[in-house]
Amino acid sequence: MADWVAISSLATAGGTLTLAATTYASVRSANRAARAAERSLLAELRPLLVPSRLDDPQQKIRFADGKHLVAPGGGGAVEVTPAAIYLGLSLRNVGSGIGVLHGWYLYPERRLARDPRAEIEEFTHLSRDLYLPPGDVGFWQGSFRDPDAPEFAVLSEAVDAGNELTVDILYGDHEGGQRAVTRFVLSPRPDGAGWLAGAARHWNIDRADPR
Repeated sequence: MADWVAISSLATAGGTLTLAATTYASVRSANRAARAAERSLLAELRPLLVPSRLDDPQQKIRFADGKHLVAPGGGGAVEVTPAAIYLGLSLRNVGSGIGVLHGWYLYPERRLARDPRAEIEEFTHLSRDLYLPPGDVGFWQGSFRDPDAPEFAVLSEAVDAGNELTVDILYGDHEGGQRAVTRFVLSPRPDGAGWLAGAARHWNIDRADPR
């Protein structure tokens, strides 16, 4: 004689298990869709900085003390005075989001892509907000204002000697996320008329690196 109570219990358990499996699959699918949507949104906000093109317009860079530099397309500008060293770099944002510059770290020498960068805490923070619209050009600026500091003399000697310079620039999207560091190298032009810029490496700070 069939035990209908047991059969009924097994059927109910089977239905519950099937419902649970379906719910689990639906939740996983919804989570995947949410993650995909989030990645798509972040990609739309993400900036990516490279040197501007040679035919891009000059960037006029003004400093707080009234000093001006002009950075040509595809290059930068450096000026050493007894009181300060001024630096500027023309940039292009090839990403799809607005770029906001946060800080920088400069080396008085050429640094290769394989050379490690400084810790973010060691970067010099910019004293004003600098924005780069997507698909457009803008600039980075920095200065050394303590002639008695050891790095002032080292940088001054490097510029006088015609050495290449390296600057790591920290930036992110306009919401303060997706921070990245791009390494730029400034090389004196052979004709002595300014500096040429190149990008050597990109590091992701808030997400995994692609390599």
